[in-house]
This record gives sequence, structure tokens and C-alpha cells, in this order.
Amino acid sequence: MSFDNKVNVIIGENAQGKTNLLESIYVLAFTKSYRAQHDRELIYWNEEFAKISGHISKDERTTPLEIIFHKNGKKAKKNKIEQKKLSEYIGDLNVVMFAPEDLSLVKGSPQVRRRFIDMELGQIEPVYLYHLAEFQKILKHRNQLLKQIQMQKQDETILNIYTEQLIDHAAIILQKRYQFLKWLSDAAIPIHANISRHLETLKIEYECSIQATDSMSIDDIKSEYTKAFDHNLKNEIRRGTTLYGPHRDDLSFFINDRNVKLYGSQGQQRTTALSLKLAEIDLIYQQTNQYPILLLDDVLSELDDFRQSHLLDSIQGKVQTFVSTTNIEGIHHETIEKAALYQIENGEIINR
Repeated sequence: MSFDNKVNVIIGENAQGKTNLLESIYVLAFTKSYRAQHDRELIYWNEEFAKISGHISKDERTTPLEIIFHKNGKKAKKNKIEQKKLSEYIGDLNVVMFAPEDLSLVKGSPQVRRRFIDMELGQIEPVYLYHLAEFQKILKHRNQLLKQIQMQKQDETILNIYTEQLIDHAAIILQKRYQFLKWLSDAAIPIHANISRHLETLKIEYECSIQATDSMSIDDIKSEYTKAFDHNLKNEIRRGTTLYGPHRDDLSFFINDRNVKLYGSQGQQRTTALSLKLAEIDLIYQQTNQYPILLLDDVLSELDDFRQSHLLDSIQGKVQTFVSTTNIEGIHHETIEKAALYQIENGEIINR
């Protein structure tokens, strides 16, 4: 199918395939799902593989993208050429996803917020994904080794090698996250002020597992990581896990200097989440000079009329958007009234 370059509304009852369509666009961008834990969950029952393919048009050129999932791995192709590294594939198709679960960005687990950083930063700087993947690979081996040392099945010699490698990638990840946080804050704070009618001031803070600041050099960050690992080696062996690194970090949000997760109303938490999502759109545009595709998966019904209007006003005329909903009767906005409408039923999609 070809879609409108402004707003596309996908209408259908539950379990008809609305989310599958939006998820397929997301997977084409990132090579992974925002819902499924494992790639194999994307393959239909009793089938050998799954394939998603599409053509994206920008700057007067068209680029074919293709993802193939097999039970033992996946292939990502750009311009019909297989890409060996994820960092070489991601970036041509930029996507911002906003689903009901994103409203828990503020009050959810730290893992949700780390994933938010990783996915958005990875689009702007694909090399970040390389360091993240290497870090996670080394982290897995280091944790396994700590458990073996705990059971006295290994000595600490190899651990020092893993620790040095981990620190090298962790320092780069942390420095890039601090830079991302500055960009995000610069974009989100004025958006939040507008939505709150200038009655609230948003502040975002990075909670780091070591004593680091956003002004530190890579070498200074490495030094702090080294100190933390040296001073807590026995504790890590006792617990059998790595206690320091980007995988332990978090974000905190404050409105008028009060922690939103602890003291914010549901409305304030939702305004914060909405501000972050709208900031993502502006941030990707500032860094790439291209607006991302916005995917709104059944999220309009979760927002009150004021926040709904603010979201639709923000995207009007500039962001290609896909909206999934069971009906549009309760949505009164020029953006939706002018949208291209599609009906989806049993996985089949048609123009309305």
C-alpha cells in the first residue's frame, strides 16, 4: 500500500490488525518490536519466517527496506543489500511511537526509561547502538563470570579484562546519554510549559550509578567507573552481578521541583509523557533535518480533549502520522477530518 504523506487513520475493531500495521512500520525502522520480547514472536504460527518490506521516499529519492525474521536470526536489507551491523541499517527511517504504555514512561520501571533513551538516541546517532550492543554482550559475559567466581569455579584474571572492556563502552554510552538529555530538555521544557499554560516548569535529571556529571570527559568518566568497580568487587562477587553501568541508570522528572513519579497527579504524569514524545519529534528534526514518522497506537482515546488537541495541533501539516483507533466519532479536530481513512478487518486494509 501507499499512504498519505500527512495523516493516515487506521480504523478497526480490536484484534483486527491495527497495531500489527503500526508495529510493522516500527520494526522496519528499528529491526525489533516495541512489544515482543523475542524476534521469533513476530513469526506467524507454524511458519518458517516473517518478512516486512517497504519503500521510503525522502529528498526526492526512494529507498527500499526489508527485514526478514527466521527462527534462528534476522536479516536487514537496505537498497536490497544486507547490512551486517544494526548501526548501518538504522537511521534511514526514523519513527516516534506513542502507545498507551508510553503514558507509563514517568511512573513505570527504570527499564522503560532506559529503553526510551536507547531507541531515540540510536536513531540520531546509530554508532550509539554499536556501543550499546557491545556493552550488553560484555555485560552478559561479566555477570556469568561473577557467578562462576562466586562458586569458586574461576579466578579474577579474566574479570579484569571484561571490566576494562565494559568501562570503555560504558563511558561512551554515558557521555552520549548526557548529550541527549540536554537536547531532550531543551525541546521538552517549552512544550510542557505550553501544555500546562505556563503554570508548570519541567526539569529532567539523569540518575547515574557512579559519581559522574555531564561536563566530564571520557577519561574522567572511565576513572569514576574504575573506582566504583575497584571499591565494590567483593560486593559484586557476593551478589553475582554487575552493579555499575548504564544498565543501572535512570531518569527523574520534576514539575515545579517536585518529583512527578512520586507526587505528580495522573494529569501531570501524562503531560510529562506527552511533552517527551513531542520533544522527540522536534529533536529528531533538529538533528537530521527530517521529521520522523509518528505512530499513535490507540493513544488519542487515552488523552483528554485538551491534550489531544495539543498533540494534533503539533503535528498538523508537517509530520507523516499513522493513527489507530476503533472509531473517530469522538475526535473533533481538523487534522483528523482531513486525514486519509483506512478500514482494517481480519488483517485486510482498504481505503474508506
